[in-house]
Parts: sequence; C-alpha cells; structure tokens
Amino acid sequence: MINHNESFSNIGLKLKSTYTQLPKILFSKLMPISVKDPKTVVLNEELSTELGIDFSNLSSEDLSNFLSGNTIPTGIDPFAQAYAGHQFGNFTILGDGRALTIGEQSTPKGEIYDIQFKGSGRTPYSRGGDGRAALGPMLREYLISEAMFHLNIPTTRSLAVVETGEKVLRETPLKGAILTRVAASHVRFGTFQFLAAHKDTDAMSKLLDYCIKRHCPEILDSPNKVIKFIELVMSKQIDLIVNWMRVGFIHGVMNTDNSTICGETIDYGPCAFMDQYDHKAVFSSIDYQGRYAYGNQPATIHWNLVRLTESLLPLIDKDETNSIKAAQSTIDSFSNIFNKKWQNMMRSKLGLTDQSEEDEVLIKDLLSWMQSKKPDFTNTFCKLMGSNRINDEEFEDNDFVVWKKNWKERVNKSDYLNIMKKTNPILIPRNYLVEEALHEAETTGRLDKFNDLNKVISSPYHVEKVPNKYLDTPIKSNLPYKTFCGT
Repeated sequence: MINHNESFSNIGLKLKSTYTQLPKILFSKLMPISVKDPKTVVLNEELSTELGIDFSNLSSEDLSNFLSGNTIPTGIDPFAQAYAGHQFGNFTILGDGRALTIGEQSTPKGEIYDIQFKGSGRTPYSRGGDGRAALGPMLREYLISEAMFHLNIPTTRSLAVVETGEKVLRETPLKGAILTRVAASHVRFGTFQFLAAHKDTDAMSKLLDYCIKRHCPEILDSPNKVIKFIELVMSKQIDLIVNWMRVGFIHGVMNTDNSTICGETIDYGPCAFMDQYDHKAVFSSIDYQGRYAYGNQPATIHWNLVRLTESLLPLIDKDETNSIKAAQSTIDSFSNIFNKKWQNMMRSKLGLTDQSEEDEVLIKDLLSWMQSKKPDFTNTFCKLMGSNRINDEEFEDNDFVVWKKNWKERVNKSDYLNIMKKTNPILIPRNYLVEEALHEAETTGRLDKFNDLNKVISSPYHVEKVPNKYLDTPIKSNLPYKTFCGT
C-alpha cells in the first residue's frame, strides 16, 4: 500500500507535472507498487544539493520509503510515459514498462529536471514484464552515469539506489532495487514515433511545442520551427556521439527509444568502455550483428535521426513534397557536421591547436595502427601525454615510434599538452573493476569497491595518489567481455 505523506514539505521538493498537461495518449497516471523492506544503499548528496533537495532531516526509514515509492509526498501524481522505438531496426510500441516519473524538479538555478523511479513495478506498458529491476544493473547505471558526468559528457544522472528487500527473477533470483534517475527530459525519438504510428498529428504538434518551450524556447518564432528543432536535436546528438567516441564508450542499445531530444546519454544497460581499441568492438550480449559497435555509432544516430524526421514530416509543411525536400536537406547535412566535429575532437586528443592538410592522414595512420595492434585506447593517449607508467609493449612497435616522431614534429611548437589533458581522461571505469564492484555488492552486500571506484571516477582528468589498478592497462584475456541489459 502506498502512503501519501505531508512531512516531505520541508526538504525542497518543488515537483510539477507539466508533461501530464499533454494529450492523455502520451502517458498513464499510476502509483508505484510498494516493496517489502526498502533500504537506501547509495545516495548522491552532491546531486541532491544541485537539485535543491535536502534529505538530512529525514530518518533513514522515511528516506528509503520515499526513494522506493512506498511513500509518495502529498500532491505528487506519478506517471509512466508511452513511446515507441526501433529496437535493432524493428519497430515496436513500447513505454515505461518499469519506470514512473514523479515530476519535474525546479532547481535553485532555475533548471528543470525529471525525477524518475526505475524498477518501481508494472505499468500498462510492461508487456508481460515484472516492472522490477535488479541491484547489479541499477548500481551499474549509477556508477557509469556518474562517470559520464565527470567525463563532461551529457547524461542522465543517478540520485539514489534502494534495495527493495525482494527478489526479482531473471536467469536466477537476484536482489531487487529501484534507481532514482534524473534527466533534463525523458522525451525520446520514440515518443514522436509513437504518435506517428497512431497518426495523431494534433498530439504531435502539442508535444513538439512542449519540447520547444521547455528545451529550446529561442526557436519558437523561427519561420519553420520544426526544421529548426530537428537541426538542434541533430547537433546535440552529434556532440553526444563524438564525446562517446572521444572516451571509447559503447552504448550497446542505441534504439530510437534510447535517443532523447535533449541529447543526454540514457539507459546504461549493456554499455562498456573499450580497453583494447577496436573499431568493431561490441560488448552487448544481444547485439549479434554488431549493429551498435563502437565505429557504427555515428551511422546509427544518423539512422535514428532519419526516423525522428520521418515522424515529424506532417508538421513541416502541408505539402508533402515540400516537407520531404526540407527534411532531406536538413538530414543531408549530418555527414559534414559530424565529420567536422569528429575531426576537431581527434585534433584535440592529439593536441593540435590549428588545422593542417596533413592532420587527416596523421589521424588516419594512428587509428589504422591502433586497429592493427589493439593497444589500450585510453592509455595510448596517456602515453602521448608523457605518462611514465605506460609501458605496454605495443608502444615499442616501430610503426608507432615513427608515427609518434611525425606527430611530435607537428605539435612541437604549440601548447599541445594542456589541450590533451582537457580532452583525454587518465582513467575510465574499467570493465573488470565495475564487475568486481557489482559482484561484491550483489553477493556480500558490501559497497567498498563500489564506493572506491565511484570516488576515483569523479576526477578522471586529474589523478593524484590513485592505486595503479585504476590506471594500468588491464591484463588481456581470450574471454570476450559481455554485458547484459538487466531486463
């Protein structure tokens, strides 16, 4: 049974539900399903302060009941969102099958963020699922999303993880948990696809206006705000993917329901960071064809953007021919914009302060060598920054020595090192360390390794007195690393 409680009025919650003012086809109002024995295992106090929420006056019991959804503050009206999506290329009607948004929090800086419970029980969109989440995957999302934030990459963030005191059945019974997720928006490409599938142009127009007013009000008076909206979404998504590639991040499930209009990384299921460089790297256990491989991510987001644009065609122009022409012109600009931003990112990784015709060859030759020799991605650039702890045998290879000499001549007269230090992380959440931390939490209930790793990744560009295990190239294994979505 869910309790409504007025004792939360003094903790700084300023929740509104502007999304539920949209047409009812887009959401379903309902309460979380109560859990047996909630216990808060992780609380992001830094994020709660940024949100303007002060949990210090709550007892541990009240805090856990709130973060599990057992107690809903008076006046809060949770809802699950409806949306669709192309999952590995196949179109499906979806929705929040195990998540409820409890509202939009207004921060002391005047910013607006959705607060959502993930793993809060069945919804009308569960499609036979149990609506629950397991502790390991929720701790993974907490850890990786916070790592992404500190890597300066747009991302949803994690406010808390609560154990439910119940088991969830996957391949085996696992500890149940609920994640509190914070996002600039949960509106996805698939939200527009959902309305397009229902041929509900009126609702789509209202959703578009809502998104523009909330996220980009500067384009409200544009001659064609639909095209401008697509351009802005495309720009944000290009920036996001370029940043992923900058740090060797592979999302793993780049479905259209996991691409948001605000350009944040969302859904940390089968994600991973590359250790050894491989353009074709895939870690997701369900990505059999390599659709979402590291090097395929640019093409995938372009494909997703085309699907979003198709959904919006009826709003661009009443004349279908004119609408398609305008949309095609916008989408066709993707490659030039992406390539320019990607090349600028790679120049920064190499400390190049200006442009030269030789840069393209310099970058191509390095990546070709990396694809051939499979060095550690992160530590390759640490080596170029002069790290004396990187002694991997690959860097003694003659081709690399020759390339490095040419690169050094190119950057010798510039302030290249400062640029590289701002672009190249010294450490990332190494996959084996993530797995060790999650295993300890799931099997023993201890969070020592989790907390240590979470602390270390909060400063990925400036490392002092950090144990070598967080920095060194992991021992190579013949066993392929696999990640799972956790649903």
